[in-house]
Amino acid sequence: MDLNDKPALRHKLIQDRLNLPDRLALAAQMQEVLRVWLVRRRETTIGAYWPIKGEFDPLPALYRWSEAHPDRRIGLPVVDKQHGTLRFHVWYPGCPMEDDAYGIPKPKDTEVFEPQLLVVPCVGYGPCGLRLGYGGGFMDRTLAELRPRPATVGVGYAHGFQPLLKAETHDVPLDAMITEEGVVWDKNG
Repeated sequence: MDLNDKPALRHKLIQDRLNLPDRLALAAQMQEVLRVWLVRRRETTIGAYWPIKGEFDPLPALYRWSEAHPDRRIGLPVVDKQHGTLRFHVWYPGCPMEDDAYGIPKPKDTEVFEPQLLVVPCVGYGPCGLRLGYGGGFMDRTLAELRPRPATVGVGYAHGFQPLLKAETHDVPLDAMITEEGVVWDKNG
């Protein structure tokens, strides 16, 4: 496959992810990896995502993380159409939700906050923090604007590793990457 044909690569990786025969077992393994990885983190606010197209669902691990301390908060993205960026609104199990313009559930009328850590879904990933997303650029624009920039951890299944993937000028590298196999890299240790 031509790695320069990113739409075709995205399509293939999403289809491969949807067809993983043991995806639920792999997701359970990744829940464990994420929970252990979060233990040493100092952040109290985490921005995440609502899983779509067979993505790993980080919300159970994040909810368990939030239960340990009352000051911890989880947020889900809401698209800022004017700027093409994401704002994060507080999420908790059972909070009011509504679909965004893309049909993805988002918190309805909850508080906006600045996450200190972002859990970022990866369609694919490459060396040195390179992430392949859906191609809309929302996450890269958001990371370029947030000050202070939050730490980032990519989550995705190991099948998505693309060793020859090349960065584009707008790509913002991730600080860490987690798969069901463990921590692939972490620039902080």
